[in-house]
Amino acid sequence: MYKYLFGPVPSRRLGMSLGVDLVPRKVCSLDCVYCEVGKTTKLTLEQKEYIPFRKIKEELVHFFASNPDPEYITFSGYGEPTLNVSIGKVMAIIKEIRPNIPIAVLTNGTLFNKKEVREALLKADVVLPSLDAATQAGFEKINRPEASLDINQIIQGLIDFKQVFQGQIWLEVFILPGYNDNENELQALKIAILKIKPDTVQLNTLDRPGTVKTLRGATHDELLHIVNFWQLPNVQIVASVADRKTSTAYRKDIASSILETIDRRPCTLQDLCQILGLHVNEVNKYLSVLDEEDEIEIVRLERGDFYKKKEK
Repeated sequence: MYKYLFGPVPSRRLGMSLGVDLVPRKVCSLDCVYCEVGKTTKLTLEQKEYIPFRKIKEELVHFFASNPDPEYITFSGYGEPTLNVSIGKVMAIIKEIRPNIPIAVLTNGTLFNKKEVREALLKADVVLPSLDAATQAGFEKINRPEASLDINQIIQGLIDFKQVFQGQIWLEVFILPGYNDNENELQALKIAILKIKPDTVQLNTLDRPGTVKTLRGATHDELLHIVNFWQLPNVQIVASVADRKTSTAYRKDIASSILETIDRRPCTLQDLCQILGLHVNEVNKYLSVLDEEDEIEIVRLERGDFYKKKEK
């Protein structure tokens, strides 16, 4: 069972993606109300080598010696990956081992005002920063940031990064009704988007459990209204995860793979079938065993039943 790698998991935007986790649970500069990983336990801007580079390198070497190549390698997981000062070194070793696999970084963008962070991420192929609000009040409401963070500095950091980055920037805006969908917030976001000039703006919304139980995801019509309100050429509504083209089993240690994946990201039965490349009946057998062993629990949402690792 890997400690710092997870998946590959089916991503809405990146296909089958191998996750690389650079910080412990749940170290982040934000405590977003919608976070699928759970509430932030260490709200910080402190940058250090939270997980030693050599340990991540060992797992990467082992994975690629034992498994098929994923479509992407994605820095994401328990918290904010740019808090780890070794992120650039990890990307460099990936490029050395598997130069043909693109690297994606999922980040909240809060550290982009630092030149060293922007320079480290130049090794990526795709950077997917989030920007859920462009006013300080909206930022604090939906993202619950570390106290010193200023939304205007974050936006400026994204602007500065776009000017030097040669890859693609896919800006994610996570819409929550009642939080950031009023006209004032949407207008401020439009102005920020025009300044940042991302290659794509991706509208996302809730389909997994967040940290606030009363949240609901935006409907397709609500998201379409925002697209029409902005009148920008590069906005897309993020679709559901695409079906796997093949049924290749990426991992043989099935039970461990299920647990390490749903510990970070609750999944439906169909999600797990896609990850494991197994028939639904086979996956259900593993889930039944894990349920009997009291390792998992089910959270029921509109999109279906999500499995998550039980906290003990």
